[in-house]
Amino acid sequence: MVSVYWEKGPFRQTNQDSLVVLQALTMRGRVLLAAVCDGMGGLDAGECASGYLTEELVTWFYDGLLPALAKRKPLWVIRRRAERKIYQVQSRLERYSVKQNLEMGTTLSLLVIWEKKYLLWHLGDSRIYRISGKKRVKTRQLTVDHADAHKRLTKCVGSFGFFLPDFKMGTVKKNEAFLICSDGFWNKITINEIGEVLSPFGMTEERCDRRLREIGEAALQRGERDNLSAVYIKC
Repeated sequence: MVSVYWEKGPFRQTNQDSLVVLQALTMRGRVLLAAVCDGMGGLDAGECASGYLTEELVTWFYDGLLPALAKRKPLWVIRRRAERKIYQVQSRLERYSVKQNLEMGTTLSLLVIWEKKYLLWHLGDSRIYRISGKKRVKTRQLTVDHADAHKRLTKCVGSFGFFLPDFKMGTVKKNEAFLICSDGFWNKITINEIGEVLSPFGMTEERCDRRLREIGEAALQRGERDNLSAVYIKC
């Protein structure tokens, strides 16, 4: 079950966040890919950087990930293929930036769920949370923020050189959820609030849509000025 929230907010002229959600039913089970990419504000064409990266993830899903699973490739092969795709996007953004005399970049928080496994790749200050538990909800941040004390990004995908993304994999358990979100969505919200509002037990798609909007509205009421984007996945 997947719900999506994508909000420009009242303070930005454009939404520089891009997101993608893809699912396919294969002979080896259901495969899901979800990602949030936040174009770097203050630079040129952040929405172009994030949008191009999500388009390339769509291509990789159909031309790289699904064929690898069909051929029963080991997970390290899938990991390397994803990193190769990120490197290709990086190189193309660099060439475009030089040609157009621009500086541009985007975060990347990418999650793939297949069978009982999850794989994630991460660059920047968007986040991926894992939410589980019924009576005592447990919320964990699976990613590390690549930002300095002034909240300036230290790693991204863009015209600043290639950074190898953080990689993590683990086992998916029944009745747990993942939240992928941009910094505009989580910046004014505590991790405990995220867990309380988005507990997967009893969660329906309609309820989740409403609760994602409630979190977004709370963030704006607390002074958030950035774009807000989130993808919620209940397993």
